Amino acid sequence: MTASEEAEQEAESAPARKRSGDRVMAATGFLLATAAAFFPWYVFFNQESFGIAPMGYSETRELPDAPGRAIVSVSPLAIPAQPKSSDQPSAFDPIVTATVPDGQDTSSTPPSSVDNGGAQAFPGKPRYRLLHVANGRALIEDTSGMYIVRIGSVLPDNSRLAKLEQRNGNWVIVTSNGEVIQR
Repeated sequence: MTASEEAEQEAESAPARKRSGDRVMAATGFLLATAAAFFPWYVFFNQESFGIAPMGYSETRELPDAPGRAIVSVSPLAIPAQPKSSDQPSAFDPIVTATVPDGQDTSSTPPSSVDNGGAQAFPGKPRYRLLHVANGRALIEDTSGMYIVRIGSVLPDNSRLAKLEQRNGNWVIVTSNGEVIQR
């Protein structure tokens, strides 16, 4: 074979190699375009595999079979302050009510004393309500929104959550000032 014949053979085989590379690229492009066209339909028909998983909610929960703790710690805020037996209840009301005298002379009338045993209830109902209790946390609601609180958290009335307990099948929260709020 002469040099001119070898050059002719190489010239004929080069376009054949070039055409096979073009075919591979065209086939790859066609497969990618097909996959891109059918993938949205696959996602549409299999939404449970691709969407955001919904949060499960259940009224009941499975408790572990482990025995309870032998020692239960109680927050000091949950223990009401016991007055000393030697102290006499005071008729003085420590709550500032921001009242202003009306300008009349009251020096001639003696102040009235009311004996209520030293305990005076705070006026009004709590400014929040209990919605749900789960996993040692309580969901409460007041006029400005909903809050998740746990033992020791500050409540909307500036007291602290002392206990979460179940009474007669209903959940209640006990505040640091002794208030019991039912669901």
